Amino acid sequence: MTGVETPMRRRWWAWALAAVVVAAGVWPLVEHWLTNPGDQRLVDLDVYRTGGQMVLDGRPVYGFFTPAPQLLPFTYPPVAALFASGLAAMSWVTAQWVWTAGIFAALGVAVGFAFRESLGRHAPWVFAFLMVACTFLMPIRDQVRFGQVDILLVALCLADCVARRPWWPRGFLIGLATAVKLTPGVFLIYLLVTRQWRTLFMASLVTALLTLLPFAVIPQDAVDFWFGALLDSERLGANAATTNQSMRGMLIRLYLPDLLTTAIWLAAVAAVGWYGFRGARDAYRRGDTLTAVALVGLMAVLLSPVAWIHHLAWVVVVLGAIAGDGRDPVRLRVAAGVWLYYVVPVPWWGVAIKAAEIPVVSPVLGKIVQNGFGLGAIFLVWLLAHWLPGRRAEESRMPHLARQPADTL
Repeated sequence: MTGVETPMRRRWWAWALAAVVVAAGVWPLVEHWLTNPGDQRLVDLDVYRTGGQMVLDGRPVYGFFTPAPQLLPFTYPPVAALFASGLAAMSWVTAQWVWTAGIFAALGVAVGFAFRESLGRHAPWVFAFLMVACTFLMPIRDQVRFGQVDILLVALCLADCVARRPWWPRGFLIGLATAVKLTPGVFLIYLLVTRQWRTLFMASLVTALLTLLPFAVIPQDAVDFWFGALLDSERLGANAATTNQSMRGMLIRLYLPDLLTTAIWLAAVAAVGWYGFRGARDAYRRGDTLTAVALVGLMAVLLSPVAWIHHLAWVVVVLGAIAGDGRDPVRLRVAAGVWLYYVVPVPWWGVAIKAAEIPVVSPVLGKIVQNGFGLGAIFLVWLLAHWLPGRRAEESRMPHLARQPADTL
């Protein structure tokens, strides 16, 4: 009995120490953003709480703006405002700490599933390293900076797709994520093209029920959103801003005529969507569900009319798909390169190059670099859909990289 308990006890202590390492590694970032000036602190969380407060007070959810200098409206579906009423019931200080802890809990879930194959015998320490490394990706840093919800949506969709023995009906979490924020709806397309009919039914049912619920509870707000606020993309912020790294955002910054911009964007959506969803379908058929999820997550960013940098939290899943089981040094080097690329503030380098007003260089190179994260996402679609399957096939022909049996947990 003692021989069985000792390894378990040691493993528990290893995880506890790993948690301390993670806390120490991320504390500088947390401390920085939770102690900066009040009007700059977790501004999106302030939007959520205010939306929830409007529900509690019986006031119009889509009629308010947060105080200056932010002046931000509530942009999510009305069911999100219902959920946010719990945040409104907390004090502002408590909500900041609870939400920030939730961000790291969601990141832990995402890292655990995304890097499941590579954790290995030293799982607590590898996990701690990956948690700290992923925290300093710019899309994840922005989760903490703004108090955003994206990493939670990543964790929900990823867990729903790759959990081996889920205790919930598969599709439920995708439906929840889609109802709260529309962009995870790309997973409904993924379930359709991969013919996962039962999961698609569950995800669609949950989405529909949570979408209809506000019509019974806060009917005027539901009408205001679906027939008003949803149709106004400028409510999301300046669509031409550098932080919009969707394909539409990149095209808007070319300042072409609106009709031409729309036509090019629709053509790009059709082409990239076809390529990305086909790649996700092929990955699913090969049994590589993680890569399929990474591709669909990138579709949520690229195909959306507006996708801020923090929407690229899907890069955590991309890194896990590229790294695989951690045995191929080529894949590890590629993953390290992608990690570094999304750690440094590439789009803002582009802004600086443009501001330098160097003939030819500033207007051309500056514009390309300004769109760096969005262009990088397009490259990652190719990497996952074309390069990675080829690399996996090459691995199978290399005895020293032969895959070990998958963990059954």
